[in-house]
Amino acid sequence: MAVPCDGCTACCTSSQFVHIEPDETETLALIPNELRFPAPGLPRGHVVLGYDENGHCPMLIDGACAIYEHRPRTCRTYDCRVFAATGVEPDPSQPEIAARVREWQFEIDDGARWDAVRAAVVDDGLPLARALRALSESRPLRGSRSPG
Repeated sequence: MAVPCDGCTACCTSSQFVHIEPDETETLALIPNELRFPAPGLPRGHVVLGYDENGHCPMLIDGACAIYEHRPRTCRTYDCRVFAATGVEPDPSQPEIAARVREWQFEIDDGARWDAVRAAVVDDGLPLARALRALSESRPLRGSRSPG
C-alpha cells in the first residue's frame, strides 16, 4: 500500500536498523559494503544498514534519501500510521516518529476489524509486527492527518 510520507524523514532519523534481503540486488549495489552488517539470526545474505552517530540513516543526504528509487523494502513498507491506528506508542527514544504519529486520526468504520487489529497489538509480545500483519491482511488504512 502507498505510504503517504510527503517528505517526512522521521523514520530515517530515529536510530533504526534497516533489514535488507538478499534479493534486493539493486539496493545492495548502491549501499557501500562498510555500511552493511550481517543480520543477526537470519540466513547468510540478509544484512542490516545501521545509522550514524546522530541516529540518521547514512543514505539520508541533505535531508533526502540518496537511493530513494531503490530504497530497501523495509523502508518502502514502513508505515508509522500503524501506531496511531492501533494505539501503540512509539518508542520514547524516537520523538520524531511520535510527533508524526500524533498527526494521524482514524475513524472506526468496521468495529470487528478494529477490535481484531487492537487484539493483534497485545497478542504474544510482538505488537508492531502483528498489527502490521493484521492491517496488511485487511483493507488499506484510511486515515487523515490533523490540520496544523
